[in-house]
Amino acid sequence: MRAREEPASDEPRDAGRDPDADPVDVARTIVLDRLTMRAHTRQELAQVLAKKNVPSDAADHVLTRMEEVGLIDDAAFAESWVESRQQRRHLSKRALRMELQRKGVDRDEVDAALDQVDRSDEREAAEALARKKVRTMARLEPHVRRRRLAGALARRGFGSDVVSDVLREVLEGDGDDDFWVS
Repeated sequence: MRAREEPASDEPRDAGRDPDADPVDVARTIVLDRLTMRAHTRQELAQVLAKKNVPSDAADHVLTRMEEVGLIDDAAFAESWVESRQQRRHLSKRALRMELQRKGVDRDEVDAALDQVDRSDEREAAEALARKKVRTMARLEPHVRRRRLAGALARRGFGSDVVSDVLREVLEGDGDDDFWVS
């Protein structure tokens, strides 16, 4: 029985599996491959390189160089992420902040990206989400529909004032008007 031969490949191996590979070249290739798929933060790429056993000095060198030439830009990533996630996923500022912080974006860059979202944008996102969800709840009792919508909005990070306003508007004429009487 013959030993299995690994197929020849132009792709670099994991830095931990090929001791002859230059760690800087391996790191550069990994980072460029990731960046061709989508933008990433520096921290995300550093985590990928660490998982691939790239030495930290080589990883830092490559990541710093990629920042210098503009291939890694956490501020631009944050702005793009906020715009995309708010439009597609209808997330609140609070939820967007948490996502960006998890991705390693600096607090000042997060704040700058979230400055583009005003209260009306956030309310529109909440209303769009509520209108989308309410269509699937037509057969539910009004109080159940209200409770589930409120929960969905709260899980997306919307504050109680926004939730209350949106529920009032979306569920207007829902048959349970006693709920809104103080």
